[in-house]
Amino acid sequence: MGTTPSILLVNKESGKTSFSSLWAIKRLMGKKVGHAGTLDKFAQGLLIVLTGPMTRLNPLFSNMDKRYRASIRFGTETDTLDPEGEIVATAALPSFEEIKAALPAFQGTVQQVPPSYSALHVDGQRASDRVRSGEVVEMKSRPVTIYSFELLSYEDGLLVADIFVSKGTYIRSIARDLGKACGSCAHLEALVRTEIGPFFLEEAIKTDDPEALVVSQANTASLLGRVDAMGRAECGWNELARLANGIYPPSVQIRPSDKYVMLFDPEGTLRAILDPTVRKIICHVAPYRPKER
Repeated sequence: MGTTPSILLVNKESGKTSFSSLWAIKRLMGKKVGHAGTLDKFAQGLLIVLTGPMTRLNPLFSNMDKRYRASIRFGTETDTLDPEGEIVATAALPSFEEIKAALPAFQGTVQQVPPSYSALHVDGQRASDRVRSGEVVEMKSRPVTIYSFELLSYEDGLLVADIFVSKGTYIRSIARDLGKACGSCAHLEALVRTEIGPFFLEEAIKTDDPEALVVSQANTASLLGRVDAMGRAECGWNELARLANGIYPPSVQIRPSDKYVMLFDPEGTLRAILDPTVRKIICHVAPYRPKER
């Protein structure tokens, strides 16, 4: 497949870490492969994968809002707040009416305490590593936004909900806090990420399908075009020749909202990604060489 900088939408399987889900892609596309927005091992769903110099756009994708289908198990809480942990509390099941009555507290911007079993760093070390070494870690609350929380079903203590949230929101913490708000306890039993910004799980491919990876790689320009902060510009062949030598094209015009710009040649081929604020070339997607013409 080569090492052309690309964006891939991948369907991560449950039981794999986000990192290990990239191994098949690395074998096909080279070593420089990263992802934007980690999913826990037990979770599944949409993962945005960036290859080559396109990994420099990681902050753009990591900061996007996300939508999940969450399965919350009431009556038991685990130390990790997910199905992989040890049960640390039990309680009676709440009624569906009690759950609905608690929902207003889970709308808008709220203060959330992240799980102690998380990749967040506390004093320079992962919180989860500190907890596993026997430390008691106090996690600080931080503001997150819950845009919507739709209850889909509730049966035998298992609530299925569609939850749309801002970057940095822990659905495990929502499960814990909802359990407490209902006078019970709860943990997250299953999680599927269905959306990241303008990207959807239905479009995602499996990493063990090389043909699908090739097709997805070819869609990079189309995927980038959905991002509001990504502008579009075109320049001539002479400017493209200078671009190959690191010279920023002076003819590029941008909108105030453009954090990045896709630069196309006169024939519509995506050649580079630019940062117009500092007039910098983020990455060469298909470097132009005068001998092409």
